[in-house]
Amino acid sequence: MATPLKRTLSLSQITLYGIGTILGAGIYVLLGEVALVSGSFTPVAFLVAAIVVSFSAYSYRHLARRFPYSAGEAVYVQEAFASTHLSRLVGLTIVFSGIVSAATIARGFTGYFAILVTLPDAVMIILLIGSLTALASWGVRQSVNVAVATTFVEIFGIGVVIWASFDSLPSLLERPQQYFAPLSLPAWSGIAAGAFIAFYAFIGFEDMVNMAEEVKDPEKNMFRGIVLALIITASLYVVVALCAVAAVPLEKLAGNKAPLALIVEHNTQFPVSAMAAISMVAIINGALLQIIMCARVLYGMGKRGMIPAALAKVHDHTQTPVFATLLVGTCVMIFALALPLVTLAKITSLFILSVFTLVNASLLALNWRSKQRTFMQLLLPATGAVICITFILLHLLLEFADINKSF
Repeated sequence: MATPLKRTLSLSQITLYGIGTILGAGIYVLLGEVALVSGSFTPVAFLVAAIVVSFSAYSYRHLARRFPYSAGEAVYVQEAFASTHLSRLVGLTIVFSGIVSAATIARGFTGYFAILVTLPDAVMIILLIGSLTALASWGVRQSVNVAVATTFVEIFGIGVVIWASFDSLPSLLERPQQYFAPLSLPAWSGIAAGAFIAFYAFIGFEDMVNMAEEVKDPEKNMFRGIVLALIITASLYVVVALCAVAAVPLEKLAGNKAPLALIVEHNTQFPVSAMAAISMVAIINGALLQIIMCARVLYGMGKRGMIPAALAKVHDHTQTPVFATLLVGTCVMIFALALPLVTLAKITSLFILSVFTLVNASLLALNWRSKQRTFMQLLLPATGAVICITFILLHLLLEFADINKSF
């Protein structure tokens, strides 16, 4: 009999897992990049991204309660449309997105690490990804315990940023139209472009469903964990974005590779090296959790015969899918070495939005077949699918417009 995954994660652990992977994947890395295109409306861009995500989160949490399995998205599509080919495509898209996401995080790591030690980016990336792959192979309890501990460090770092910026927040009320009332088309164009990048900062809650076979009482705890993780992180993101535009000159914030360290350095005597270290912990956490998630998707797909069964093999001692984990870690390293940060983030967002569209469509199809469906059970996933498609098309139009400008 094949060795199963071990159910060890409680509600608090899976919630902190979600918070850790969402925080580590976004605000520490991409705040400066969002500010570069959204300017003083950066908080609005994060709020728009949160609204886009919330509809898909509704579909995820209901599907996770019905089908608490690894390779969640692939299972949802299979159950809804009975298409093995489409299900396999969705599962592989999630893996690819997670790999590119971890590569994005590794790229972000170099910006903070450079504050402390000067090393070539390639050396930093190889050491980071190699160490995280080894930890992810060691065991899920050990990996998640490390992730939970580092999540508290992430939250502490955000607390430091809010403390550093607190005295500057009242200045936002002196010119509210500059921060909260985008009335022109160029302003909304910048918000849309920033929201597409900011959307990446919310990636992570969907990773939680792929840990379902290692969660205690997954029918209840997955549903609650997704809701809690998304509410907490969305609130923190909007507050930190407000702090950033209030406390730092926009020309310094825009495009900065270590934005939270910049905020703290600009407003307090708190050691910038300490803030850089906190930020690196947050980034490491995000990359670790992405590697764990991708390996579980490959495990779940291999278990169902969608891909080679070797990827579903669980090591007898560690009770982790070691071969799948090593494959993911190798791919993450290749992408991190090959592509710049913003390109990686945009690729991830585009693929994840495509998956979200299919997940929303899956819940819509399953609810449509139910005899006890309600209007809201059809409206919410349909709205989620339409929003995701609109967001994809809007991004492609903006990219096309930028290409035309360059000629």
